[in-house]
Amino acid sequence: MTYKLFLGSGSPRRVELLTQMNIPFEQRVVDVDENYPKELKGAEITAFLAKLKGKAQQDMLLPNEVVLTADTIVWHEETALGKPNTINEAKTMLMSLSGKTHDVISAVCLTTRDEQNCISATTKVTMRKVSKNEILSYVETYKPLDKAGAYGIQEWIGLVGVTAIEGSYTNVVGLPTQETYCLLKPYL
Repeated sequence: MTYKLFLGSGSPRRVELLTQMNIPFEQRVVDVDENYPKELKGAEITAFLAKLKGKAQQDMLLPNEVVLTADTIVWHEETALGKPNTINEAKTMLMSLSGKTHDVISAVCLTTRDEQNCISATTKVTMRKVSKNEILSYVETYKPLDKAGAYGIQEWIGLVGVTAIEGSYTNVVGLPTQETYCLLKPYL
């Protein structure tokens, strides 16, 4: 059976990546309180949140429908960096990432009326020592409050500041496309 796919995300990057993958979908976003138990670490956090977002739509699904939900964090020095709440928080996050390597962790979850199937992807990202002025300019120009870790790898700071990535580039953008395609294949 082929399923009708809903994307349960408001992320323009996820919309763009799924569109580029030539996978038909409709966007349907349900607001979810994205709190998680504080004892969770790394991939446990993203898996919990991706499943939570899927469960919020499970009762709406017909038998031939599936919703794709996802969550991405930057995991750095045993701390989850989600989306910053303020420009100052964004600057602080970027200063902590400057000159170091961090993990970008995403979970992708497919939810039907009866089950949830999830995958996780981790990409190591190394950033050169970025100056305070470069960070200030980036944050003021790009306003990265909608991005985990306060940066977009596809934006200026990613282009001039990231020195190496190990793993999926699209995972850092917001959706590990190869892994997502393999997860979706049985439903297409």
